[in-house]
Amino acid sequence: MSMKVQKIFNILTVFAGAIAVTVISLWIGKQAYTWLPPQAAAESQLIDDLISFLVTLGAFIFLGVTSTLMYSIIFHRAKKGDLTDGPHIEGNVTLEVVWTAIPIMLVLWIAGYSYQVYEQMGIQGPMELVHLHNPVGMESAYAAPMENKGTSVVPPSENIEVVAKQWAWVFHYPEKNISSTELHLPSDRRVHLALQSEDVLHGFYIPAFRLKQDIIPNHTIDFEFTPTRVGQYRLTDSQYSGTYFATMQANVVVESPEDYQQWLAQAATQKPSPANNQAASEYAQASSQSVKTGWPTVAPAASPLVNYPG
Repeated sequence: MSMKVQKIFNILTVFAGAIAVTVISLWIGKQAYTWLPPQAAAESQLIDDLISFLVTLGAFIFLGVTSTLMYSIIFHRAKKGDLTDGPHIEGNVTLEVVWTAIPIMLVLWIAGYSYQVYEQMGIQGPMELVHLHNPVGMESAYAAPMENKGTSVVPPSENIEVVAKQWAWVFHYPEKNISSTELHLPSDRRVHLALQSEDVLHGFYIPAFRLKQDIIPNHTIDFEFTPTRVGQYRLTDSQYSGTYFATMQANVVVESPEDYQQWLAQAATQKPSPANNQAASEYAQASSQSVKTGWPTVAPAASPLVNYPG
């Protein structure tokens, strides 16, 4: 095979390989959507698109490097019995610039796209989210929201207070003066949550919503999102909060606005009663044993009094 034919063959092989790697990487990126829970909030699509983009990019790099290695092994391997060293090459400025510039561009691309998603989700920094507790008469500059930068934001239709404590979630609906250990939300309505912690650091995390927010003691954190898919989901504590951390879970029920209003009306007719608390039950059971085992643990908070225990 002549050098010219060999060169043309190499170019066609690289071109065909690049197309194949690109197509396969795009297909793998599309499969990433199926690896995640169902999209149950408007913000889910943004996060899933970002994850798909990262998976596509990672697959392209992995397949590109692997394909290059395989191509080199198959078509440029030394002949049998050839134990000589390859040509000594050093000081290739072009190559060094390329393998330095490409990673920098990729990192900037990922950072720019991630920040764009961050802004579109409306998850703002602590300067806007956290209401600091100041002495009487002193106004908090942190609590004042920044001016909207030309974007239209739909005001929330529901305001719910979320209290996290060791180890239970309590949701209070101030307009109806209802408390529940189950978070009920209307679909296709923007919801505002006021997140508070009574003791330690907790994390508000609903995987189906792709939303996670740390809850800081002695602070109130505003958090907004829009549920879009009717169904039942799971809220977990994303921060380790102590011995019974695994029991700190709650159901999240997304229902139509009509069913949501019906649930509020039904819950308002029920008198507050102690809700079942798994952490308190396990702690009481361990305390009643005649033989004490393990390390001393923090006593769970008392079972919350709620209108709807779930």
